[in-house]
Amino acid sequence: MPKSKRDRAVSLTATKKKGLEFKQNLISEIRECLDTYDNFFIVSMFNQRNLFLKELRQEWTDSKFLFGKNKVIALALGRDPESEYKDNLNKITPYLIGNIGLLFTNKTKEEVLSYFESHECPDYARSGNIATEDVTIQAGPLAQFQHTMEPQLRKLGMHTSLKKGIVTLESNFVLCKKGDKLTPEQARLLKLFEHMQAVFKINVKVYWNKSGNYEIIDSTLETEDNENGDSQGYESEQEMEQSDDEDKPIKKKLKNRK
Repeated sequence: MPKSKRDRAVSLTATKKKGLEFKQNLISEIRECLDTYDNFFIVSMFNQRNLFLKELRQEWTDSKFLFGKNKVIALALGRDPESEYKDNLNKITPYLIGNIGLLFTNKTKEEVLSYFESHECPDYARSGNIATEDVTIQAGPLAQFQHTMEPQLRKLGMHTSLKKGIVTLESNFVLCKKGDKLTPEQARLLKLFEHMQAVFKINVKVYWNKSGNYEIIDSTLETEDNENGDSQGYESEQEMEQSDDEDKPIKKKLKNRK
């Protein structure tokens, strides 16, 4: 029988791309913030998580964090003296590289630098991160897991079995070694066994103020290799939330600890 033309696979994950109106709104919002706040910072994010950014916003209620495609941000700031929105903004657009965000605030440069130098949050590593330590799971009962998790652990490469309804590891399992580039399976296992090997951190790259003064705080950040970063930046915070959701189902399968 001929295959029906209607019998086509349809991806349910397809999303409508942001159009011209979205980009125009972002440009307007950036320029409005430049008019409103005294100081503007370009910051670089490592091991970005939307949850941590929400916590930052709650703490920095008097400031504004914005994210978007780097090319759109560059358009808002201006790429040359003729198109720049305010004095010397065109001189900082070359530093719009990698996973960056914009911070608008009335806090002083010293306050901002002092805060982010000491602020970091440990988190679970993702696929592509580099392992920071050796991790070996010892053979024996894995009582922290429900019996329904045993097939998934086997699928992730562990030699497990059920013994009297308890998930049991048959032999020692080397999950990762320091310096390994983590695979998706290793990243999932590290989270299941609650080994945090990543740190969410924000570094300040560039400072600019309303007077047109600017300072390159750390020019080396533009060439650092951020394994999980999008070199074009996030189009919106919805993209960040989608990337944060990838491991959520795992949490439901862990037993509640007393």
